[in-house]
Amino acid sequence: MSKFLRGLGKTRFKGEPTDLLVIGLGNPGSEFVGTRHNVGAEVIEELVERHGSRLRKTKSRALAAGIVLHGKRVVVAFPQTFMNNSGEAVRSLARSYGVLEPQHIVVIHDELDLDPGRLRLKSGGGLAGHNGLRSITQHLGTTDYLRLRVGIGRPPGSQSGSNYVLRVPGKADREVLQVAVSEAADAIERLVVDGPEATMSIVNRRKPRDS
Repeated sequence: MSKFLRGLGKTRFKGEPTDLLVIGLGNPGSEFVGTRHNVGAEVIEELVERHGSRLRKTKSRALAAGIVLHGKRVVVAFPQTFMNNSGEAVRSLARSYGVLEPQHIVVIHDELDLDPGRLRLKSGGGLAGHNGLRSITQHLGTTDYLRLRVGIGRPPGSQSGSNYVLRVPGKADREVLQVAVSEAADAIERLVVDGPEATMSIVNRRKPRDS
């Protein structure tokens, strides 16, 4: 099934469609707060705080908030389905908020293959073993959504990737990631105004900096 999963079931949406749906990936629960795997969710929290909104529970098994950026209707959300089942919430959110094209969805997630703090914005592409992306792709029936990748680096020594991403980083990495979270929120704001290509040209040249 293609054509954006046949119109996401051709559910009729009442009201104005959302201009951009921003998904920050992570795991729900206090035990996951501050872990590397939750860096996407931290970007959502940063955006909500900046724009004076509040995340609320939805029927889509996600915390979500509506904000207005430069006259555009933007919904930011943090799935509450755990990382491996993120696609369930994303598909439901896309239907609920009238998303018309997969390019109107941007997923923010941690990335092992990027140095800590480095950002990359891209459209489509592979899944790089990321279970959250795999679930989203399965439930949307396409890889054509945008991804904002936040680098967390590779685990040291023989530490497993799964163990590494579910741990809270040390002070130095934490400070680098905190700066990256802020700059990732900047990137989303820029994306609304300038579009994907112009935003990529700036974000993807950015070098990580210390806080």
